[in-house]
Amino acid sequence: MDFTFTEEQQAAVEAAKAVFGGVAPDGVPSPAITAGAVADDFDRALWTKLADADLLSLLLATEYSGAGLDAIALCLVLREAAKVLARVPLLESSAAAVAVQAYGGEELKAELLARAGRGEVVLTVAANGRTGHDPAELAVTARRDGDAWVLDGVQTAVPWAENADFTVVPAHTGAGRTVLTLVPRVHEGVVLGEQISTTGERLGELRLESARITARDVIDADGAWEWLRELLATGTCALALGLGERVLSMTSAYTGKREQFGFPVATFQAVAVQAADRYIDLRAMEATLWQAAWRISTGAGGALPASGDVAVAKIWASEGVRRVVQTAQHLHGGFGADVDYSLHRYHAWAKQLELSLGPAAAHEEALGDLLAAHPLG
Repeated sequence: MDFTFTEEQQAAVEAAKAVFGGVAPDGVPSPAITAGAVADDFDRALWTKLADADLLSLLLATEYSGAGLDAIALCLVLREAAKVLARVPLLESSAAAVAVQAYGGEELKAELLARAGRGEVVLTVAANGRTGHDPAELAVTARRDGDAWVLDGVQTAVPWAENADFTVVPAHTGAGRTVLTLVPRVHEGVVLGEQISTTGERLGELRLESARITARDVIDADGAWEWLRELLATGTCALALGLGERVLSMTSAYTGKREQFGFPVATFQAVAVQAADRYIDLRAMEATLWQAAWRISTGAGGALPASGDVAVAKIWASEGVRRVVQTAQHLHGGFGADVDYSLHRYHAWAKQLELSLGPAAAHEEALGDLLAAHPLG
């Protein structure tokens, strides 16, 4: 495996840095002092800038005005987005669009993809299931009825559901298969209830009550949901890495200027050792992230399926980002809890990322199942 990024991937990073460079992580009220959602919508101005910089179409083919890049490029951009807590559905919309490109019908691709790449259509994914602990594909049933599919069930904690044009909903059929359905935000049989995330952002409880979805908007291909779920999990790892790197940088700057007994606290051995441990966490998060992204991007084989590398990356991301923000709070002392300082916002986002698409324990269980099914000799 080669960790050297291509010129195109590096160009995506530079474009992302230019777009995110002016974004302030405290651009909305603090979730610590806000009773409801911190905002009614995501950052539309930033969304437009991402579209203008062609960062919403990174993974789309050139026939849809995309750059034709891979999951590694997306993760590089997500890493930059997390450093400023960018309030945009970049991961969800990009992942949903590329799933449509890989598995959807020609009519659906022609109708949706170019518009999604221009930011005109916003997509999200219902990947949390009914409770957050059960598989998302089991939360909704789908049955064929003539030229349509009928959906029933509940998906909770759907990110950006209140503002996205379509939600990609996995659903199981009577035959035990999983289909992906594109559900419009406003549609007969679709009911959205507001939920609030740890970050203070609006989530949606999506209730489907005999909602009829045309066959054109249903992806009935083997492996589509599993591939989309792995891409979402890997993207979440990239967000956790970027957030953790920014938090460690903030901690380094603070401890370098905060003095006790006439010396910067960064020179104290106990502080330096804790910071070094967190640096090691971040490097492990980075290595496992690129391994997972590489497997998804190339389809390369291995001792375990690609889902094993995704599980390892998510274990490190969940546990690592939690340790990074906890150590940062400790080393900042009382200043870390000041709502006029942005560290507490990063802590809230880290907790959301830690649990998104399953905590470390869930992925440890999945990894154990894979190891049992694929003995390593």
